[in-house]
Amino acid sequence: MTTTPADTLGAPSPVDAALDLFSEEVLQDSMPVYARLREQSPVVHLEQRDLWVITRYEDVRAALGDPETFSSTQVAFNEQMNEVLRGTSLATDPPHHQKLRAVLSENLTPRALRGMKADIEAKADALVAELVARGSFDGMEDLAKHFVTSVVMDMIGVQGDVRQKMLAWGEAAFNLLGPMNERAASSFPVAGELFEWTHHRLRAEDLTEGSMGRAVFEAAERGDIAPESAGMIVHQYIAAGMDTTIASLGNAIVLFARHPEQFQALREDRTLVPSAFAEVQRFLTPMPVVGRLVTRDVEVQGLRIPGGSQAALLLGAANRDPRHFEDPEVFDIRRNPTDHLSFGYGIHGCAGQGLARLEAHAVLDALATRLKGFTVADVRRRLNNMTRPFEAIPVTSVEPAEG
Repeated sequence: MTTTPADTLGAPSPVDAALDLFSEEVLQDSMPVYARLREQSPVVHLEQRDLWVITRYEDVRAALGDPETFSSTQVAFNEQMNEVLRGTSLATDPPHHQKLRAVLSENLTPRALRGMKADIEAKADALVAELVARGSFDGMEDLAKHFVTSVVMDMIGVQGDVRQKMLAWGEAAFNLLGPMNERAASSFPVAGELFEWTHHRLRAEDLTEGSMGRAVFEAAERGDIAPESAGMIVHQYIAAGMDTTIASLGNAIVLFARHPEQFQALREDRTLVPSAFAEVQRFLTPMPVVGRLVTRDVEVQGLRIPGGSQAALLLGAANRDPRHFEDPEVFDIRRNPTDHLSFGYGIHGCAGQGLARLEAHAVLDALATRLKGFTVADVRRRLNNMTRPFEAIPVTSVEPAEG
């Protein structure tokens, strides 16, 4: 990927001018559209929203690793939210990014997470045991949402009635990363409550002593970060720390129900848990598109993207690119695709990916331990501009593991 004089470059292939990556039809069943775009061209221009979509693995990864050309100052697909995010680690490039990122990641290091591992695994096993004993449950509400929110809220140190608002706040925050469509517009008041709480009302003493959130405020008190950054970072923990992991756990439940032979393989060999979660992330990307500002004319596979444009990096298409992954349409937990792009790549790789893995590994291990088999009824996606959660996952025909 290089910068090249504009008059030497070709133009991306045209596509249906009416195609909208954020329409209800595409959000409900994204992968066929992503596959069509990827196989049509490495870069396509969607005229309706004036997006330059990069579709293939090597090019998406290269863009993620080139913040000088593909700037994170436009991670959202609307101007209002990009302005709100200004100054956060999510929407900041080097050199200012590193300091904000360091505080954001301080309590998410492998060393810090090792201290949480036993507790998270115990929580997962206890919850799964309780649900299996019921005989049926909702994989989204009773398992994915309940488990992830309890872990993240405890880590941040959130107390009291505000905990009940977190899921709605997080969902609204992700809707607002999309274009200013009806979903985003209706999410502004809800996300505004999160902004008001984290930026104006939240104080260190509101959070549990010794918690991750309390540590952020203590960093501000030491002068490691600006005082106004403390609320921003807690905001990011809440907005980004739950929804994608919840979606991923839901995806895992549905995929194992649809591929019982893969669940049996996991039951027989528990060392496959990390590989299984990586394959879930590759096969069903929980946040399949991210935005970037193209700072200068750039060439992608001989095609020109003009400077000043907004790029859409199609992680969901890249993760099933046959140029990089063999038999990408096959769900295979032995694949171990550690190079999937669901956690991003480069300096903006997901700061919470270690926690997400820890949570997901604990749940997958508990399911493989406590369950011999299960089925899932019909499911539909819950429409969100950026994430791909299921609305509900009715888990039935639960067969407890022997012993």
